[in-house]
Amino acid sequence: MLSSLRRQPLLVVLRPHQPLAAAPLLEQLQALDLRHVELAFQPSPGWSEQLRELIALFPRLALGAASISHQGALEAAIAAGCRYGFSPILDLELLAAAAAAGFTLVPGVMSPTEVHRARQWGSALVKLFPAASLGPSYWRRLLDPLGSPLPFCVAAGGLTPADVNPWLAAGVDAVALGSALLTGVTPPSSLPGSVADRLADGFDPSPLQALLAGLRV
Repeated sequence: MLSSLRRQPLLVVLRPHQPLAAAPLLEQLQALDLRHVELAFQPSPGWSEQLRELIALFPRLALGAASISHQGALEAAIAAGCRYGFSPILDLELLAAAAAAGFTLVPGVMSPTEVHRARQWGSALVKLFPAASLGPSYWRRLLDPLGSPLPFCVAAGGLTPADVNPWLAAGVDAVALGSALLTGVTPPSSLPGSVADRLADGFDPSPLQALLAGLRV
């Protein structure tokens, strides 16, 4: 995971109600040579099975799970065959359960205490969340008081494509983008499943394409 993120320090987070609804958008993201995509856990029937199907359909994407904040979500991500998962929180029991299953779970951190605890508990990779509320210089300011080395840091939460290069230059190791990549997305309607999600309708590939062209891949 760390090696892959060093080659391409960018992740995209999608939140379809049903994972298969993201298939048209994943096809576009794969065509752009994006590597890392997370699908947020949803407590909907068949979530694991649908995500497993996507993993088979898009072998060039490193598909993971986002929003892993309880044991049930962790178990669903593992059952889906995800390569990794991200959590918005720092939870020792979740980290221990993930480690026991051989699953890479990236904890969410915000305060210096959480960064310190994540490091004590063996997390080489953390998610700085919500990053937009903290500012790009926040991570680097932790280095002197906490001491080196800090964990590998993925900044996430409220960031846009225009934020990626400034945040990388300011000291974080990778950046996650979510809803800022989607504009004009049709909101869920009374229609079921994939018809209601229609994520690809609001996707303009140009900003991401330009961004990826400037990143080391």
